[in-house]
Amino acid sequence: MSATPHPQHTALTLAASGVPVLPLRRGKVPFGNCQACAHNACSGRPNMRAPGPCRCSAPCHAWAAATTEPAVIVSPAWAAAWRQAVCVGYHPGGAGLTVVDLDDADAITWARATLPATRIVPTTRGEHWIYRGAMASRNAVRPGVDIKSAMSYARWLGPGTGTMTALPDAVRRLAVKPSPARRAPQTLSGLLTSGQGECPHRTPAFLERGVAMAEQRITEAPSAVHATVYRTFLAVLSRHGRCGCLTDDHVTRLFTAAQAKGETPRHCTDAWTNARTALGL
Repeated sequence: MSATPHPQHTALTLAASGVPVLPLRRGKVPFGNCQACAHNACSGRPNMRAPGPCRCSAPCHAWAAATTEPAVIVSPAWAAAWRQAVCVGYHPGGAGLTVVDLDDADAITWARATLPATRIVPTTRGEHWIYRGAMASRNAVRPGVDIKSAMSYARWLGPGTGTMTALPDAVRRLAVKPSPARRAPQTLSGLLTSGQGECPHRTPAFLERGVAMAEQRITEAPSAVHATVYRTFLAVLSRHGRCGCLTDDHVTRLFTAAQAKGETPRHCTDAWTNARTALGL
């Protein structure tokens, strides 16, 4: 893997164009969490960084450290990382982009026959096809093909060639094909409370309005989606979690809203379980 000359300068240029960046060390991987954030001692979740429970100023928590703020990029906390960095990473989803990562010749042949032409960036083994529009990330959607967008990072390898086109449905469908994980919200009884406690819902509309507001809060989150999802789940359970009125349908609606923002079913389940634990449910 060849190093990027002057990675901090490249990062500042990208950030100025609205692309969130982060330093990558040898192996194309992010820097490990600082001592304060090691083992999530900061109370942050894996792959989640400020704004949220974690207020660390270092390039911690992988893709979630990506920023467009010049002051952060040149800050002392990032300086040591840039001195050791060999290349620049970026958060495609944060820039409103999706990278179809083609790892070999067979994957490239498939893309040329299946996907609309767009901007192409050569990689060490294959190509990055970059589309305008963000979506959920997913690895190994087919042999030699990964999708990098929300909650993921890619290595910056240059601007590429060709005209960037809109994210096609053919790529979106690759990330939503049926899987056991995506059926999890349909069997959520184990995530609900036992139904003890006095019911505070004066009318059915009270509960419905609370769930609808929670869906809206997640859907409209401009950033820090993981933290927003956890806090929203915490708020819903704080108000409605002890009386047993929440149903599988309510939880499914909340999980669906979170997954539409890029959360995985696993993250949703973890956030819900952690919120219940925090409330002693």
